[in-house]
Amino acid sequence: MNRRDALQALFMVLAPGMAPAQPTVSTVIGTGSPGYSDSQVNNPYGLVIGPDGALYFCDLDNQRIRRVDLRSRRTTTVAGNGDKAYAGDGGQATEASLNMPHEIQFDSGGNLYIAERDNHVIRKVDARTRRIATFAGTGSPGFSGDGGPAARAQLRQPHSIAVDARRGKLLICDIGNHRIRDVDLGTGAIETFAGTGLREPTADGGPIRETPLNGPRTMVFDRAGNLYLALREGNAIYRIDPKALTIHHLAGTGKQGYSGDGGQARLAALAGPKGLAWAPGTLWIADTENHAVRSIDLGSGIIRTVLGTARRGDGPEPDPHECALSRPHAVFAYRGVLYVSDSEAHRIRKLA
Repeated sequence: MNRRDALQALFMVLAPGMAPAQPTVSTVIGTGSPGYSDSQVNNPYGLVIGPDGALYFCDLDNQRIRRVDLRSRRTTTVAGNGDKAYAGDGGQATEASLNMPHEIQFDSGGNLYIAERDNHVIRKVDARTRRIATFAGTGSPGFSGDGGPAARAQLRQPHSIAVDARRGKLLICDIGNHRIRDVDLGTGAIETFAGTGLREPTADGGPIRETPLNGPRTMVFDRAGNLYLALREGNAIYRIDPKALTIHHLAGTGKQGYSGDGGQARLAALAGPKGLAWAPGTLWIADTENHAVRSIDLGSGIIRTVLGTARRGDGPEPDPHECALSRPHAVFAYRGVLYVSDSEAHRIRKLA
C-alpha cells in the first residue's frame, strides 16, 4: 500500500460510510504571515472543536484564545487582551492577560480551561459568565500542593491538559516537573497521577507513579479511557492503561530522527512530538521537529506520514504529500477532518 492509498484508508476510519476520495489539505485561517486579524494568526498552538461546533485555538504570540465559526468564517476572541502578563482573574476573559497559552480543553459543562506555560497556571473561563479565574497553579514555578487545593499548588511550565470525563478529572502535563498531575473537577484537589519527577528514560510496562516521564508534552484519551502520552524529550509515544495504571511503549525509539514509515511505530524515529489526536483505530501525531503529521494504525502498529514533506516550509496545497509544514504543534480529529496547527507557517490547516 502506498502513502496515498494508506491516507485514504485512514480517513475511511475517521469517516466510515463515506465514499473514498483523494484527501486534500487547505487553510482554515492564516495567510502565512504573522498578524492579528480575521484572516491572520500568529503562531497557533492547541486547538479543539468546541461544544458549539466552532474551532477554538491558542493564538500563542497574540496571547489570546480565538474562535472561528466554521460556517461564516467569522473570527472572534474569547480570552486574552493581547498583553503578555498574568492579570484579570475575576473579570471578563477578554479583558484578562495571558502568557503563552499552549493548549485548551472544554469540560462537559462547556467551561474552557487554558494551560498557560509561562504563568505556570491553568485558567478557567466560566461557560455562563465568561469570567476567568485561576484553576490550578500559583503563578510561581515549582512543585508543591499535592493533596490540597489546586489553586494553591505549584506547577512548572504546564503545556497540555486533558479532561478525563470518566473520573471527573483534569489532567495536566506538568512538563517542568516531569509529571502528570490531576485535579478533581468537583473538589479542586490536586494529586500526582504519573511520573516520579526524574528526567530519566521511561520504562515499558511499569506502574505510572513509579515510572519516570521524560518531558510529558501532550495527551489524548480514547473512548475506552486509554490515555496516549507524547514525551517531547523522550521522542516517544506511550499508552497508559486506565485499569492497571501501567504505561506501555507505543511509538518512537527514544532517539530523535525521522524514519520508520511503513513499519512498526515502536521502531520509528520521532523528533519532539507535541500534539496528539485520536479517532477510532488511529492515533495522529504532530511530529513537530520533523515538520510532519504522522499516523499510527492502532490495530497493526504501522506508522506513516500523512501530511508534510519532513522539510520545513509553507505549502503548496492541496496535495498533503507535497505540502510542507513549519513546526506543527497540534492536531484535532473531528467528523472526517483533521485540523492541524501549522504553527510557524502561521496557519491552521485541515486535512479532509
